Amino acid sequence: MTDVRPASAGAESGVLHTLFRTEQGGHEQVVLCQDRASGLKAVIAIHSTALGPALGGTRFHAYASEEEAVLDALNLSRGMSYKNALAGLDHGGGKAVIIGDPDLIKTEELLLAYGRFVASLGGRYVTACDVGTYVADMDVVARTNKWTTGRSPENGGAGDSSVLTAYGVFQGMRASAQHLWGDPTLRDRKVGIAGVGKVGHHLVEHLLQDGAEVVITDVRAESVDRILARHPRVTAVADTEALIRTEGLDVYAPCALGGALSDDSVPVLTAKVVCGAANNQLAHPGVEKDLSDRGILYAPDYVVNAGGVIQVADELHGFDFDRCKAKAAKIFDTTLSIFARAKSEGIPPAEAADRIAEQRMAEARAAGGLRA
Repeated sequence: MTDVRPASAGAESGVLHTLFRTEQGGHEQVVLCQDRASGLKAVIAIHSTALGPALGGTRFHAYASEEEAVLDALNLSRGMSYKNALAGLDHGGGKAVIIGDPDLIKTEELLLAYGRFVASLGGRYVTACDVGTYVADMDVVARTNKWTTGRSPENGGAGDSSVLTAYGVFQGMRASAQHLWGDPTLRDRKVGIAGVGKVGHHLVEHLLQDGAEVVITDVRAESVDRILARHPRVTAVADTEALIRTEGLDVYAPCALGGALSDDSVPVLTAKVVCGAANNQLAHPGVEKDLSDRGILYAPDYVVNAGGVIQVADELHGFDFDRCKAKAAKIFDTTLSIFARAKSEGIPPAEAADRIAEQRMAEARAAGGLRA
């Protein structure tokens, strides 16, 4: 382990505030990991174990600073607590980030070193794939601990969790369509997807099968080319700014990194619904009110993108795809119930979702905690 040395007192204060802010329950534990031999620098954040062992993926990303990496781990782990609670899982929230460009520094030695840090937590944190990590990576990490999911079927795992993540997002879109237009289908609706990588390309398939018109963009040209080669009737635009300004857009699906909904993007967004796979889509809490003021329906990201965590949680008990898909299908009903509560209480959907998740966690804490 190593100390993070903030660039300034202001940056340090921001990190500590996020760690200890009591209005959101605070974080139980944050582990700063360093292995000089492999070059590993990582952060493991455990937000809550009220419902059971913390569960969340490992993100591998070239952060601009160590402070940015810590803050991302804190925010993502908190989101996992809420996601797991609303998905009905007996797991708390955790997240890990590995600092660096995975295309440049990811090695077997580094992943094994990371796995040893996961092992050192003795089961308080269960890891899986996230942005920048894949099934093959989890197979390596799992060699050093028994609390790694998202492994390949050949190594006792369930494989790619992005399949059910995309399926869950699609169910969230169907619920949004039901709530807004009275019909749970995207047929003849124009849907824009920002990010057609691990999750986004599966979402494209669901939407085309449902009869939607699909517009895409991605920072990786090869990801766009893969979609266009398979589906010539899909349209591609240059970047996210062009996508959110697309005329006649019904649904905007952020499926890349967080912060897609900001003070700059919301005023020019043409879509009537936002429903995507990316975590932490709101750049700050006030953005959802801006969406509401513009009459844009927001399906909370941590509700609709829970299909993947449903899958990896099931892997701990012996994976069954049909059982997991049935659980992920319930995201449709959960999303509808959140919209209904938001309407009845006059609050934004994310606030309604937060209240439901917080109630479940509070009840678990009062009962002495659940254990998976």
